[in-house]
Amino acid sequence: MMNEAPLHVVTGAFGYTGRALTERLLSDGVRVRTLTNSPLRAHPFGDRVEVHPLALGDAERLTASLRGADVLFNTYWVRFNHRLFNFEQAVANTKALFSAAQGAGVRRVVHVSVLRADEADDLGYYRGKHALEAALRASGLSHAIVRPAVLFGRGDILINNIAWTLRRMPFAGVFGDGRYGVRPLHVDEMAEVMIDAAGRAENVMIDAVGPERFQYPQLLTALAEILGLRRRLVRVPKRVGWLVGRALGPFIGDVILTWEEILALTRGLLDCDSPATGAIRLTDWAREHRDTLGVRYAGEIPRRIHRSAAYEAL
Repeated sequence: MMNEAPLHVVTGAFGYTGRALTERLLSDGVRVRTLTNSPLRAHPFGDRVEVHPLALGDAERLTASLRGADVLFNTYWVRFNHRLFNFEQAVANTKALFSAAQGAGVRRVVHVSVLRADEADDLGYYRGKHALEAALRASGLSHAIVRPAVLFGRGDILINNIAWTLRRMPFAGVFGDGRYGVRPLHVDEMAEVMIDAAGRAENVMIDAVGPERFQYPQLLTALAEILGLRRRLVRVPKRVGWLVGRALGPFIGDVILTWEEILALTRGLLDCDSPATGAIRLTDWAREHRDTLGVRYAGEIPRRIHRSAAYEAL
């Protein structure tokens, strides 16, 4: 009798990174179970994915949902503090997930962190990611920590919304002097990095970055040219840019850009000198998708509130 395919658990398989990862796992013949807060969300997997609730407040149920799993891929996190979610809760919830993985006997955990997580403890997003890296290392679980900077591809928020802004504004704002870098990685290649990390024996930390490095003004100029737009670059003080985004937020029903995200960008935390872990160039991908890139705004809060709509439709 043939051995049953290994079971891998993915948090958020119907979301962004989780969906790309799940597509790849299923194509590799792996059984996939997802732990999700959105069990009714539209997705393309049919009955090929086993769906369990992400029962972060019920340790016994959470542990049971991980039993039999060879690998836990954790993509769970929050982008900013909100009345419905915050960094402190996300840290506590993720620690509970790690504890459940220990109790369930999961062989390996692949955890999504953020590039240079240990270099900005004054920022809540980075402080939380740093704390979770430390918690995972201290847990004794076999693990890989994958640190992306910026992801792009179907359903992304940052690159899409930069393009959305370029389509609608006569100029492009650059925070400060613009001398800070960005290393975008395609989400499908992020999935490949995570799967490769799951197969390693040693504990590893991987900077997940793409083959192109842009200074921020170069990124804006490249996207504008690809979209067939001519946009003047205007230097904008960081605080002014944040206030403008905050003022526009209620009209869009979303948080466009947080103060912490502006600080992380301008400090160069989205850049590093590590070798590229992917080969797909953002500029090539943008040319291929220029007819749809930035046509619709991609909302973070709508994706958190509307739990049945397809992720990339919000």
